[in-house]
Amino acid sequence: MATASGAFKSREDHRKQLELEEARKAGLAPAELDEDGKEINPHIPQYMSSAPWYLNAERPSLKHQRNWKSDPNYTKSWYDRGAKIYQADKYRKGACENCGAMSHDTRSCMERPRKLGAKWTGKHIAPDEKIEQFELDYDGKRDRWNGYDAASYAHVIERYEARDEARKKYLKEQQLKKLEEKNNKDDKEEGDSDNEDCEDALKVDEAKVDESKQMDFAKVEKRVRTTGGGSTGTVRNLRIREDTAKYLLNLDVNSAHYDPKTRSMREDPLPDMDPNEKFYAGDNQNRVSGQALEFKQLNIHAWEAFDKGHDVHMQAAPSQAELLYKNFKINKEKLKVQTKDDVMEKYGNAASDDTLPRELLLGQSEKEVEYDRAGRIVKGQEMSLPRSKYEEDVYINNHTTVWGSWWKDHQWGYKCCKQTIRNSYCTGAAGIEAAEASAGLMKANIARKEAAEDTHVPVEEKRLATWGTEVPEDLILDQKKLTEAIKKEEEKRREEKDERKRKYNVKYNDEVTPEEMEAYRMKRVHQDDPMKDFLH
Repeated sequence: MATASGAFKSREDHRKQLELEEARKAGLAPAELDEDGKEINPHIPQYMSSAPWYLNAERPSLKHQRNWKSDPNYTKSWYDRGAKIYQADKYRKGACENCGAMSHDTRSCMERPRKLGAKWTGKHIAPDEKIEQFELDYDGKRDRWNGYDAASYAHVIERYEARDEARKKYLKEQQLKKLEEKNNKDDKEEGDSDNEDCEDALKVDEAKVDESKQMDFAKVEKRVRTTGGGSTGTVRNLRIREDTAKYLLNLDVNSAHYDPKTRSMREDPLPDMDPNEKFYAGDNQNRVSGQALEFKQLNIHAWEAFDKGHDVHMQAAPSQAELLYKNFKINKEKLKVQTKDDVMEKYGNAASDDTLPRELLLGQSEKEVEYDRAGRIVKGQEMSLPRSKYEEDVYINNHTTVWGSWWKDHQWGYKCCKQTIRNSYCTGAAGIEAAEASAGLMKANIARKEAAEDTHVPVEEKRLATWGTEVPEDLILDQKKLTEAIKKEEEKRREEKDERKRKYNVKYNDEVTPEEMEAYRMKRVHQDDPMKDFLH
């Protein structure tokens, strides 16, 4: 049989254990101690893992509920930072050569390197640091806040609190200063009075009120779409409860429609009322006035710009759309002003201070004009010649006539210099004489060429030399030997074409005569000759 106190061998042992527990509860038996030597509270049942709040239990009472695997060698303490244990009067062997402390060596010294270390001077020996060794458990090794002192953060909190206090004090001083200046100004204008002093005192007292109490005093908490999900928002500037609701302005059934769901009345409930006395003119009034109208125009401009090919979208890039609309309005205004200036510069400004002529001012003159039946002017006013839109009588490049004032041999030109080249420089009479002389010389050259063509001059046949140059005068070729050399060259070429006709006993003479060279030249195939394929 097993109970909360453990396993018993018989019913007798179980009965004795129950009697002992009853005696301990009554105070007649010594209390039971746990493993740590602490007294176990008999009022806490041994099967409870956590005791009720009224039993003042500090820890679990059962053995299996305690941390029985905890090692007493583990500790949660941390290093005593900056602690010193001993300061020597002279240098000790094995100490740091720089500062003289025994707790570290020269390479690990954190002091500034001295010009002469403590080993050689024996002065200003640094105290030894406190070296501690801790054996931390699993949680202690991984605790990032182990050894952190929360009191070290107090100076940060104090600094921020001091800054907030200074800011509040400065804002109060500025507000009081403005109120005093305003009050002094009112006193100079209206004079001093007891009522004004009381009001000024009240204003000053209001300025002394804490800003946190003045903030959001006009806020009205309003639940927005909270039924079935939503959020609770804060709506400012609600209408005053004493004002008449918009659906009560006109109780006629056929008047403006009121939508209770959106609480909107688009039309004017009182269209016949005086506009100066009208407090509410319908929700559509807000859509055609103020920033709503500007936003509507901005949307329209974005749509039109997108239709014309501009990459602009009001919802995707509202800042870009607004900037483009702003630049569009600026450019439109500039163009409007420029057009106005051009019109005024061309036609004048009737609203200016310049005095108009008497004829235009009175609209009449003493000059007599006579008209015929068709409305044409017969006498009294000179006929104005129609003018072309092109420039007339404008002479360039020293010309005295315009282009097209002279015609010769199917070519236009200038009459002043008789040149047919447009935009040329005028040479005047000298240019005309030079042109005539050049024309006469050209005619003489043409006549001489025609006369030379009529008389036939025999042309000497030039014979080419052996080596491809002109034949010298002293070179004489024997026609008989030349004929024989040509025949030999033809036989040689036939033998080259047909190997069967080549004889075994072939003897060639290395000496080449001029006749043989001439025969070779005459029978040679010219590669650049277009008729080479038709030869022989």
